[in-house]
Amino acid sequence: MRDRFTKLVTSAGTGSDFQYIRQWTPVYSNSPVTSVSDVNLRCNGPTSGGSAVEVANVAAGSTVGFVSDTAVSHPGPFLAYMAKAPSGDVKSWDGSGAVWFKIWQKGPTSITSSAITWDTTSTSWSFAIPSSTPSGQYLLRMEHIGLHSAGSSGGAQFYMSCAQITVTNGGSGSPGPLVSIPGKIKSIVWKFEEALMKSIRCLFGK
Repeated sequence: MRDRFTKLVTSAGTGSDFQYIRQWTPVYSNSPVTSVSDVNLRCNGPTSGGSAVEVANVAAGSTVGFVSDTAVSHPGPFLAYMAKAPSGDVKSWDGSGAVWFKIWQKGPTSITSSAITWDTTSTSWSFAIPSSTPSGQYLLRMEHIGLHSAGSSGGAQFYMSCAQITVTNGGSGSPGPLVSIPGKIKSIVWKFEEALMKSIRCLFGK
């Protein structure tokens, strides 16, 4: 029952494990982050890419994706965020500050009066880089929030990876709203009855 996003997919193909993704320690550990104030919530630990992690070229408007080494079996949403490196050098940037903006999310596959169904079988997820995204170097963050133990505060499990990309042929947009990670989520307490009355967007923030 692992949630590890180790490969980045671009128009050039699927990269190797950690070719473009910041590698955490211990490698291939699947331990989640459970504190919403933990700095590891940002990129699962690494504050820089180091010389070994490459930067992938991705055209604005193109499709990218992440691959996990096995199906993510935890119920819960998937989300993707981006943050532009202010110095232009994403390899040495830690992603701090109110700089992150959400570009994609995948919520429940169905909601009925008796059940909420999530994607628990996929090993890959794809989405588009908004065509209005300005050119430059970015961290691209993939996240899954496991809700299976989220009946009380502190029980939600966060799994994430950060890829390093250069957006080319960018637009002139102003991405937002901008949030800090950690900081975008104050707490999660998942209750089925409340989920039927509230939207997933309200539960999980920006």
